[in-house]
Amino acid sequence: MTYAPRHHESGPTRRALLVAGAGAGAALAAGCAPGGESGAPAATFSGSASPRPAAEDPTPGAMTLFKDPAYNFNGLLALGAAGAGASEVGEVLTAVNAINQAGLSAQTYVDTFRKLGDKLLKPPPGAPADDQTKRFRALRAAQYYGQALFFVLGSKDPGSEEQLYTSGRGAWDAFCDRCEPAPVKASVPYGTTPLPVWFFRPDESNAPRPTVILTNGSDGQNVDMWTYGVPAALARGWNALVYDGPGQGQLLFVDRVVFTPTWEKVVTPLVDWLSARPDVDPGKIALTGLSMAGDLAPRAAAFEHRIAALVAMPGCVEPWLGFPPEIREILTADKEETNDIWNKKVVPELPPDAAAVMKKRFEPFSIPAMLQARQGKLFTDFYTPATRIQALAITSVVSRIKAPTLVLDYDDEQFYPGQPRQMYDKLTSPKDYLKLTAAEGAQLHCSPMAPQLHCEVVFDWLQDTLSGN
Repeated sequence: MTYAPRHHESGPTRRALLVAGAGAGAALAAGCAPGGESGAPAATFSGSASPRPAAEDPTPGAMTLFKDPAYNFNGLLALGAAGAGASEVGEVLTAVNAINQAGLSAQTYVDTFRKLGDKLLKPPPGAPADDQTKRFRALRAAQYYGQALFFVLGSKDPGSEEQLYTSGRGAWDAFCDRCEPAPVKASVPYGTTPLPVWFFRPDESNAPRPTVILTNGSDGQNVDMWTYGVPAALARGWNALVYDGPGQGQLLFVDRVVFTPTWEKVVTPLVDWLSARPDVDPGKIALTGLSMAGDLAPRAAAFEHRIAALVAMPGCVEPWLGFPPEIREILTADKEETNDIWNKKVVPELPPDAAAVMKKRFEPFSIPAMLQARQGKLFTDFYTPATRIQALAITSVVSRIKAPTLVLDYDDEQFYPGQPRQMYDKLTSPKDYLKLTAAEGAQLHCSPMAPQLHCEVVFDWLQDTLSGN
């Protein structure tokens, strides 16, 4: 059976849609673009690479922890975080083995990583832990709670989502409290819901320093901003600001505020707050965006011109295109028609795994969808969150960016293939393009196996770009 939404010549079959949805677990997480030939040397700044056909393996050339690409990608992110102290290789691989032995599912994944987080917040056996030990055990616990949080809506206890977030946030704060110096915690005004921020400094002097604002994507946690930037910034004598914006962390799971397409209204208060501090050089404030924030950060920089340097990791101009076409075709110009297609043609035949993916992907754009998912239900209003995702398109404003910009791309980018190059081509500011490659072990969206290399290229570029300012 097929359906033909208005304004479309024909629609996908339900079976094609369901298969696409079921396979979207990895392909709806974050994003970059197709890579160069296997074994080729790393691309240079401003270089171009010939695209190759999409690989059949959803994680080509990567370590296989789980057969399912969604779980495998998240497992690789956990494994890669070990270089920043945000996981332990042995802990992750032991958890992977336990999950595979029990049978891979959302339930076994959530249970295993939740228990690991719980365990790390207790003193290690044999002796009471000192603050340094507690510090990094808390950081790893934050990682493992984040791993459980990602799949909890597909488990038997989706209602524990907020509690899992709170556990991860508590572990993150416990880590931060034991840093030397501890980051400044503050609330930056934003509408009626302030933005929680953590301001990391190399020391407690008031010497003005370059500062990077680290922007998370659609489903990352604070611990990911540690892995993808804080130590690299501190090692270079920079400050680093971590924050939750609308649709992220506290604002989503507790305050119930969804993503906004006008991200400059989020970043401008952060720049105001930083510029008022004596330990920040207001002429050297950089902005990075990881995953879907490769769309959010450039949007902000198009309007907030105090940003001195910008990095899109990867470049993304239309997050809606990160969804499979079979999903996008559900959306028509008419809300009633769209929701009728969704509820009558799609939902009745949506497999549980595909339904869990859709719950996860749509919750940052719809509080009703999030609350329904916590009750084990699938949202009934597809139109509203889908149009909010569409509204994140920044194609028309990229040319307004004035800051020097680095656009990252990745071999075998799963989520936003081709979009980094599209962004680069539309930029009119000083710009560089860099593809991280499989030859370096840095392929896939956000280089999950090589965050240290990722930070090296980003912060070397930032250092070089702002050194003359």
